[in-house]
Amino acid sequence: MREHVRELLDKLDTQVAELGRAAELVLDAVEAGGIVYAAGAGHSLAMVCETFYRAGGLAPVRPLWDAALLPLAGARRSSVAEREPGHGRDLVARANPAPPDVMVVFSTSGRNPYPVEVAQEALVRGVPVIAVTSLPASAAATDRSGTRLADHATVVLDTGVPPGDVIHPPQAPRTAAVSTILGAYLWASLLAELDRLATARKVTLPFWVSSNVPGGDEHNTALLARYAERIPEL
Repeated sequence: MREHVRELLDKLDTQVAELGRAAELVLDAVEAGGIVYAAGAGHSLAMVCETFYRAGGLAPVRPLWDAALLPLAGARRSSVAEREPGHGRDLVARANPAPPDVMVVFSTSGRNPYPVEVAQEALVRGVPVIAVTSLPASAAATDRSGTRLADHATVVLDTGVPPGDVIHPPQAPRTAAVSTILGAYLWASLLAELDRLATARKVTLPFWVSSNVPGGDEHNTALLARYAERIPEL
């Protein structure tokens, strides 16, 4: 299995241009005082957690989520809610993103109404969209929205997750999901490229520091004061 995962990870390193463009969008937003919104449903909410309030992460990130779409709050209900039209549009309307903000939408299949609506509504508001999705999985997934997340993105970061999100055993995959591994690697790659671009522009980025290292609490307290008004989840 390790070899298969490594192969999938290596393919992500070929998306140099896409990562560069996504990093530019994020840097432009942060430099102009904007917020990075991160949205997902189901197990893609694991990726939303990856973007928010964690050591080494970008501070001006607001998670967009609805309890109805969280498996921990009701697994069957979360699957149903992701497929119901309206949830995505309502959530974006409540958050009210606007330029110079940027929207990041995580969805492996990108075929359910929720992630598609989030992307559509962001674009209508003039907010660019970074889609972190799997083009192979999307092509094979059940069409529940008449379109797909990648069709409504300013930049697409393709995780390459295989259809069904399983890779073992190779002959007939039925277990060993990889969407979180690949999504987290892409997000970390985006942050690394973001840091490189910021250094070139001589921009100091607001990154969280681990609260378990000396000075971490003091550093983070200043960031909390800076962003809490726009990010109520802080």
